[in-house]
Amino acid sequence: MGDDELADLRRRRMEQLQRQAADQQSMEDELERQKQMESQIHMVLMQILEPEARERLNTIKLTKPDFAKAVEQQLVMLAQSGRIRQRITDDQLKELLKQLVPSKRDYKITRK
Repeated sequence: MGDDELADLRRRRMEQLQRQAADQQSMEDELERQKQMESQIHMVLMQILEPEARERLNTIKLTKPDFAKAVEQQLVMLAQSGRIRQRITDDQLKELLKQLVPSKRDYKITRK
């Protein structure tokens, strides 16, 4: 193997390592940004939800994380737009959840 080939291999390997380091840094930055957003959402929810309502939302988050995330985002948007004037109680959250959950269809099969 010649000196030129060895230098070329070293250069390629160095470029590959630099790309990996840049990718890892961008992933870390993205994780940090997501943590900050979650922290901000959490702070807004602490301000607009009563403790019982917050507990109910956390319970929903355990069973249906995607649905809970959508509810959180909607609550934050309502708060930011100024449509929420007072803290949301557990009963108010229940009513909101009833509106957001699609109604289930009941099928009744009768045999002849």
